Amino acid sequence: MMAKTRGTAPLTLFAVDTLIDPQDAAIRDTVRKFVTDRIRPRIEDWYEAGEIPARELARELGELGVLGMHLDGYGCAGTSATAYGLACMELEAVDSGLRSLVSVQGSLAMFAIWKHGSEEQKQQWLPRMATGEAIGCFGLTEPDAGSNPAGMRTRAVRDGDDWILNGTKMWITNGSVADVAVVWAQTDEGICGFVVPTDTPGFSAPPIRRKLSLRASVTSELVLDGVRLPQSAILPVVRGLSGPLSCLNEARFGIVFGALGAARDCLEATIAYAQEREIFDKPLAAFQLTQAKLADMSLELGKGMLLALHTGRLKDQGALEPHQISLGKLNNVREALAIARECRTVLGAAGITLDYPVLRHANNLESVLTYEGTSEVHQLVLGRALTGQSAFRAGV
Repeated sequence: MMAKTRGTAPLTLFAVDTLIDPQDAAIRDTVRKFVTDRIRPRIEDWYEAGEIPARELARELGELGVLGMHLDGYGCAGTSATAYGLACMELEAVDSGLRSLVSVQGSLAMFAIWKHGSEEQKQQWLPRMATGEAIGCFGLTEPDAGSNPAGMRTRAVRDGDDWILNGTKMWITNGSVADVAVVWAQTDEGICGFVVPTDTPGFSAPPIRRKLSLRASVTSELVLDGVRLPQSAILPVVRGLSGPLSCLNEARFGIVFGALGAARDCLEATIAYAQEREIFDKPLAAFQLTQAKLADMSLELGKGMLLALHTGRLKDQGALEPHQISLGKLNNVREALAIARECRTVLGAAGITLDYPVLRHANNLESVLTYEGTSEVHQLVLGRALTGQSAFRAGV
């Protein structure tokens, strides 16, 4: 038997740590230790069962300080965007469902209230959401309005001093465990956001079952049947699609980093397997075709990481454009999924079991590829930036 050797970690090839601020790296390392100690030993069972202890996790993640970590005030840490991205990477290295919980809480529900809400709404919800005491969800997508949010059918109408909401939202992360939902609806004044306590009569959130992806995540339908809200429930600062789209850009930014965490975990697990697995009297890692696959995957992972760090720097400088977020999500999710699939080929039959993370990550990334904007949508965003011509419906 040949002596086993230790290789270089994929991102070490790119000297990535030399590009990261020490404070941001310290936050990354803290999150990595937490998820390694507390979440990784349990994630396979949660995924297999299709259940996750969301409330317990939210409180622990609140104690860790990652819920709304990139926001200022109201109990939020006010970290750099890059630190938030690196945290997303470590969360998704364990499972995309874990990153989704944090992303929907901080970058969608909390950000919507922080950016567009009244001071009363901020004081009421943000401190409790930052600690994980309260969980939020974000109601935009509908059964017939995914990539075209302007086509939403959920409607809010005035009734005296109140609003009455009717409609259905679909594929809502955290919905069944949420204490508050940020719901977007058509009104006579345009698209508006509403802060909806989930114990309001007429609100329900049945969970979506039989998922083959994001199984370690709460995914729900939201049903609004005559939900009556006071005027104070409306997000006062924004009207139109710019409101929900601003929140989606926050979440997409986290995915630029997060998807690389899933890819890195697949690649590291595959390299370790290939070094241990012997075939034809030598390690699988010693074969040329295996090394070619590992080299190509490491190259794409490293290029994606450099893109993510550049995107983070632009965001920290206040210079990041929405189409640049689309560029990062399009490339990094697409390449992460390709890496997960290629890793499965190296593991052979072992790759289809939960003993290794690669097919779990691949299944999750199939969802990440299409949520927060499909690849096709992001291609068209880039096409519009390149040509000045919109391929979307007029007005979108």
